[in-house]
Amino acid sequence: MSDLPEDEANQTQGEKIVNTPKPSDHPAIEVTHLTRSFSGIQAVNNISFEISRGQVVGFVGANGAGKTTTMRILATLDYPNSGEVKVCGINVVDYPAEVRRKIGWMPDNYGTYQNMTVVEYLDFFARALGYEGQERIDRIVEVMEFTDLASLADRLIDKLSKGMGQRLCLGRALLHDPEVLVLDEPAAGLDPKARVELKHLIRILAEDGKTVFISSHILSELDEMCDSLLFINEGKIIHHGSSENLRKKKSSTCLVEVQLKDPPEKLKEWASLAPGVTFRDSTKRGGRIEVEPAADEDIAQVLRRMISDGLSIIDFHQEERKLEDAFIEILGEIEESSTLEVS
Repeated sequence: MSDLPEDEANQTQGEKIVNTPKPSDHPAIEVTHLTRSFSGIQAVNNISFEISRGQVVGFVGANGAGKTTTMRILATLDYPNSGEVKVCGINVVDYPAEVRRKIGWMPDNYGTYQNMTVVEYLDFFARALGYEGQERIDRIVEVMEFTDLASLADRLIDKLSKGMGQRLCLGRALLHDPEVLVLDEPAAGLDPKARVELKHLIRILAEDGKTVFISSHILSELDEMCDSLLFINEGKIIHHGSSENLRKKKSSTCLVEVQLKDPPEKLKEWASLAPGVTFRDSTKRGGRIEVEPAADEDIAQVLRRMISDGLSIIDFHQEERKLEDAFIEILGEIEESSTLEVS
């Protein structure tokens, strides 16, 4: 059902007007019991989540997990079989045109007209969006300056690097100054320099108050720029929260790097005999061990145990848990649970 007043709801589709919600009125994105299937295969399976305004949220999952399907529904390019999706309080099925005014969509494979220049490309879409005269020129200039493409205004698109092309596609998504940005794998295929540049632009957009929903396979980069992470697997949400909470939740073991005066082999020998300790790999002067401290000890007590056992330690420090490890551990628990249910 629509949230519009009755007099507006009774207007024809072409006449419907949605009053822009105040920032405090609605979340940027609301997904409730969303389901979407293709040929009997569920791409998205009864998922629900909410994203507040001004947040940067990372969307994480393997290929085929349901990320792109979810994002396409948010962008009004696909429809749910069931459930409800709203952008800034506006239902994507009932009022797609109004949602498109609120959202900037950047798909993973963004088509461009290779025989156009940068400025011609942006001008084409600015006209399609209804901008005219000086306002159109101002929007194009503002977008080119923001994406650092002003000096490339007359360059043909097929002469742009991959990173420049991605900045151009982001510029296209920003032309109508949307409140919410949905970016599907924007860093895919970029070199390190281009990824840093893109990450910088996203930080600026977040500081400007825009909501950014971004998918990526590069968890470390999402960790640096996102307020929270949303993990999806086989069409189901398996985690939604900050990366810090995820690390704490999945921290029954910790990874410790140890440097010794002794030969590195001595650490491996000690780990093979120590309860709750697994040797992971060697380094030049020691190695890394995975430790599962006993219930009545902390990591400092593990260090004391090593010294008591005769190891000559130069350095001992706990490594920060990688998001990739936490994600893989969650998937492993899901697979183990599924196996138990089947058996």
